[in-house]
Amino acid sequence: MSGLTLSKGQGAGAATSNIDWSRVELDLDAHGFARLPRLLHPERCDGISALYDEDAGFRSRIVMARHGFGKGEYKYFSYPLPPLAGELRTALYPDLARIANRWNMEMGIDVQYPKTHAAFLDRCHEAGQMRPTPLLLKYEAGDYNCLHQDLYGEHVFPLQVAILLSEPGQDFEGGEFVLTEQRPRMQSRAAVVPLRKGDAVVFAVHHRPVRGTRGIYRVNLRHGVSEVRAGRRHTLGIIFHDAE
Repeated sequence: MSGLTLSKGQGAGAATSNIDWSRVELDLDAHGFARLPRLLHPERCDGISALYDEDAGFRSRIVMARHGFGKGEYKYFSYPLPPLAGELRTALYPDLARIANRWNMEMGIDVQYPKTHAAFLDRCHEAGQMRPTPLLLKYEAGDYNCLHQDLYGEHVFPLQVAILLSEPGQDFEGGEFVLTEQRPRMQSRAAVVPLRKGDAVVFAVHHRPVRGTRGIYRVNLRHGVSEVRAGRRHTLGIIFHDAE
């Protein structure tokens, strides 16, 4: 697999330096997700998408229909990760960890996350979660991803990021990113997150805190992708915990 080395000024630090984390935090608190517009330049998106057709550099390929996950397929990267995927993990983690730590305190969860992603990975690896989880997903006409949660083991970082690598209306039709939220004693609420090529969405993996009239309670979230009606759609998934 080609290394996808980043040009000067196009590394993950540059890609993430303009994120308005105050807005992201407000959106996550209000909705359980937040958009990161123009996180990646279109050329970077094309470079990552092109990796899907190479065999080297991936640890496994999953055909969703074989497991009842939907239709379509995805590949998990092996270590060492492509530079962009690894750098995005490192650059996005600290601000997300700050939000995750506050969420856990509000929900009464006695878990706090270290300041650096390397330290968190050490925690995962010591528990036997050694397999990298960043992945590339490919959808073609008729494909979709059922609602799910990406847990993978005992140690779960509660936020993750998906980056759309294809242009809606040009590369594909349909294929919207969908979230559902189940609040206690209420019907599920669905949200469709509008994304353009290079946009990312950060969202809750499992649950998030919501303030009600009697204090804070947990709501459960799942995510998926609606059916692609035409074309091909690629996504880069950045999951911060490793798998068993």
